[in-house]
Formats: sequence, structure tokens, C-alpha cells
Amino acid sequence: MNEKFKSLGFYPADVLLPKDADMTKWAVVACDQFTSQPEYWQAVEETVGEAPSTLRLILPEARLNDPDVDGRIAGINGSMQKYLDQGVFRELGPSLIYMERTQSDGRVRRGLIGMVDLEQYDFTPGSGALIRATEGTVLSRIPPRVRVRQDAPIELPHVMLLIDDPERTVIEPLAAERGEMEELYDFDLQQGGGHLAGWRLTEAQADAAADALAGLCAAEEMERKYGMRDAAPLLFAVGDGNHSLATAKQCYENLKKVTPEAEWADLPARYALVEVVNNHDEALTFEPIHRVVFGVEPEKLLEAFKAFYLGAHEGEGEGHTVAYTHAGRTGCITVPQPRVQLAVGTLQAFLDDYVKTSGGEVDYIHGDEVTDELGARPGNIGFKLPAMGKEQLFKTVMADGVLPRKTFSMGHAQDKRYYVEARRIK
Repeated sequence: MNEKFKSLGFYPADVLLPKDADMTKWAVVACDQFTSQPEYWQAVEETVGEAPSTLRLILPEARLNDPDVDGRIAGINGSMQKYLDQGVFRELGPSLIYMERTQSDGRVRRGLIGMVDLEQYDFTPGSGALIRATEGTVLSRIPPRVRVRQDAPIELPHVMLLIDDPERTVIEPLAAERGEMEELYDFDLQQGGGHLAGWRLTEAQADAAADALAGLCAAEEMERKYGMRDAAPLLFAVGDGNHSLATAKQCYENLKKVTPEAEWADLPARYALVEVVNNHDEALTFEPIHRVVFGVEPEKLLEAFKAFYLGAHEGEGEGHTVAYTHAGRTGCITVPQPRVQLAVGTLQAFLDDYVKTSGGEVDYIHGDEVTDELGARPGNIGFKLPAMGKEQLFKTVMADGVLPRKTFSMGHAQDKRYYVEARRIK
């Protein structure tokens, strides 16, 4: 492996791409999208037909609880092996892939595909690992996913890692250097997913990317961006696919138990294929996820909110301000001198305590209008949270360990990552 990448926990990967497939039929959206819209996945099924497709290699989460899920998983593993045996794939030697994704809104998101060392990833809150989760990992979500991955001969990623690169030193310079690269694919994505193009970096370009990544986790950068020179550097924060990466980690940890330590470095399952995106990419949008509490007396809940924090008061002011809507009125509450970085953390700590002691049910809602409409119904109250600034993400993870669950969403469902590249893990 290229020694420049060793300190980064990120490497070029042996990437599998289809040889002759219709790429529009080959690529399908991340398995955790459209879980409540079976008609979407039915449309994908009809588009793909009998053509080679990643649809045959993944389990949509909409079907994770089907009665025949074990048979589905066995079928997926069988399809993976069949594709390998029948020569559906071609394998690139160690490669980094620069990709440009034209989203449904017409904006172009740029990414860099490689693999991460799972020894350098930890989803435990407060971890000092180079690669960390951005929000709490729900451990109960991992075992069903382990069943999908543990016997699979290949992996297909929908994991998106973020780097905090406001000067745009790592990925963006590659856009002007595409002419020196080998073009790998260029096609329209199905179901309104936009367009995708990818190129293989030259060795010199890969070296330059490694140097730029190393610069992001230098002590002086930690001091400049976060005021934390002596803190353990955070290079990659998981933006999408946290539970998929946690599943890869669990499968690797299981293998370590039955493999001599001297052989761990050679386990293909020690690594996971990912897409790296700059947190400051203009096409990458962070949208707040609001809260609606059902089955409560709104005025009592608001009084409890103000009592929960010393000095909390009605109206705007210095500190964390959260807007609310219920059948009687709209307004906002401000909590001065908050103990955490984000308003969502202040609100979530209260709601968790209130629901536990007084009842009610919290749901997580996208969009101001929907939150207001639901919050205005009798027995409900909606809370609208301010959008998180991109510059707050890494600093909050470093200061607070992880973000509160359901803090933000990165873009719309049709703009999520599509499966294209694969990699052997056995």
C-alpha cells in the first residue's frame, strides 16, 4: 500500500466496476432511502428487469423485515458470487476515483472514492479516532445488517465521509485535472437521480491528495479551525451511512476473534469502500430536522422546558433559541449559557427527560411547513430548529462527542449516493 496514506486511515482501493453493463440500470440509490415508498423500489425493479444491476446485490431496508428476508440475503450473496464467476466485473488495481454527481437541483457535488481502515474508525461517543461518527449509533440497527454483510464476497458502499476543508485543497483541485485521468463512467441515474461521472486518478494526483489530507489533520490546523491544538485530530466525520460503516466494523471485529493478529492487516474486511466529500462543497446542503411532540399538553410542556434550564425564558435572546408552534400560539424559548454546542442538543436533552417522566411521543420532521401543520393540531407541539452551520459540524463532534440524533439531513433522497463501485471483502 502507498505509505503516504498510512497515517490517514484512507487508501486507494482495488475497485470492481461492471465491464459492459447498462450503467443506468446498474446503479441504484442507497438501500436506506424511500423505505416508506415501496412503489419507488417497484419502479426500480421494472427499470432494471433482467439486466445486471446493483439491485441484485443490496437489500433495500424497506424489505429488511420481510418474512423471507433470510432467503433474500442468501439470494444477494449468490448473485454477488455469480457476477464474480461470470466476469460481470473488471477489477482496477489500487485506485482513487474522482467523481462528479449532478444532483436533481442541477448542482454538482464532487467526491473522492477510496477505502478506509476500520482500525482507524470508532463510533463510540467521545472517541479520539481519525474517523468518527457524527451522531449516536443505534446498536440494535447493526445485527440485521451484519447478517447481510457477514457472508458477502463483495461490498458496495453508500457511506459518505466528510472532510473539513474550507480552503478546498483536497478534492476541488481535481476538477481541473480530469484531462489527465482515465474516464471510468459517465451516465444518467435512474428515477430522477441526476447524472454521475467518474475518473481514475493518476499516481501523482493520488500522492497530492494524500499530502492535502495530511495537512487537514496537522496540529496547526486543529488550532486554527477549532482552537484545539492538542486534541486528537478528526480527519473524517461520517455524513451518511453511519450504520453501514458500523456494520463493516462489527464484521471485521468478529473476524479478528478467529484470526491470528499477525494476519489482521491482510484481511480484506479490515477496509471499507467510501466516498469522501468536502463539508464545504456548495452542492452539499445541511437541512435541520425538526421535532413534533404528540399526545401532550403544550403549555405544560413549555413550562417544563423553561423550568428544565436555569434562566430559560420566553422570546429571543442570547443563547440557544428554539421556535415552537401549537394550537394556541407560536413563539420561541431561549436557553442562556447552553452547556452544548447546538440548539438541537439543548432541546433533545429536555425532550428525552420530559417524555420519560410525563409521556408523549417525539417524531422527527423535515420542513418548516409540515412541522407547523402537525404542531398546530390539538395535543401536539412542534419545535423548529435553526440550521446547523457547516463550520459547526467538526467542532461540535470534537467538543461534545457526537451530535444529537437526527440533527441534520444531507440533501434529498434522490440525491443520496447510488451504488456503482464494489470491492472484494473475502
